Amino acid sequence: MGELSGKVAIITGGVSGMGLATVRLFVEQDARVIVADIQDEAGAALVREMGSSVHYRHTDVSRASDVEAVVGYAVETFGRLDVMFNNAGVVANAAAPVDFLDEVFTGADREIQVDLYGPLYGVKYAGRAMARQGGGSIISTASTAGFVPGHGIPLYRIAKAGVIAMTQNAAVALGGRGIRVNCISPGPIATPIIGASMGIPQAKADAIGKASFEMMLDLQPLKRLGQPEDVAHAALFLASERSAQITGVNLPVAGGQSLGADLVDRTAVLGQIIGGILAG
Repeated sequence: MGELSGKVAIITGGVSGMGLATVRLFVEQDARVIVADIQDEAGAALVREMGSSVHYRHTDVSRASDVEAVVGYAVETFGRLDVMFNNAGVVANAAAPVDFLDEVFTGADREIQVDLYGPLYGVKYAGRAMARQGGGSIISTASTAGFVPGHGIPLYRIAKAGVIAMTQNAAVALGGRGIRVNCISPGPIATPIIGASMGIPQAKADAIGKASFEMMLDLQPLKRLGQPEDVAHAALFLASERSAQITGVNLPVAGGQSLGADLVDRTAVLGQIIGGILAG
């Protein structure tokens, strides 16, 4: 018996990266999983590989009707929905971050539509289904970029900050219905999101990602690049009964980056200064 035995989960963005790692882990823990994504060939291949525990539905999370439909499919097929993992995401201009004042804000930006409205739709429609059955767990992928200020990718940062605020407010609004709402904030994670978002060759995307990740690792105490499985295990915890008393939490999976610490070791220099002062 796995930790998710008898449970039904939807995972958006589930055919690659953190989503795929979560699909595999949830199935290992005996969940039935609906993968909601726009990569139909990869989705079909995943179903062939993993068998009857996995179903695939084409879902563009920027469309409310698509999210409503995949929730409806889960309930119609399995009679319930226990876990909604709003994981699908995009990041634009990752290879060439622009200055805040040069960013183009149109009101129909893909990052806002996918990264913010996607989770909003997920909470709304999964929440309705879960309210009817008396409870469930909703998890969204946020980011340390949503609460650690920095340069570049302003729309991505704004969208992820919105996911964190949404999580906290939804936790209050839905708690009385037995629905827990939490989010995960990954730091640097080895995923193909850059290439998928920009449509560039994967080899170039990997090189860009490597350079970016090496720079970001300077910001975290643990000098270890996160793996998709790290996020998957956090999602399993929030989906399972182990977290039955946890809601409204933003869980960083970031090697300590979320501490916002000054990581430059100045103790030797400071010791010399103090020694000089005392000696004088």
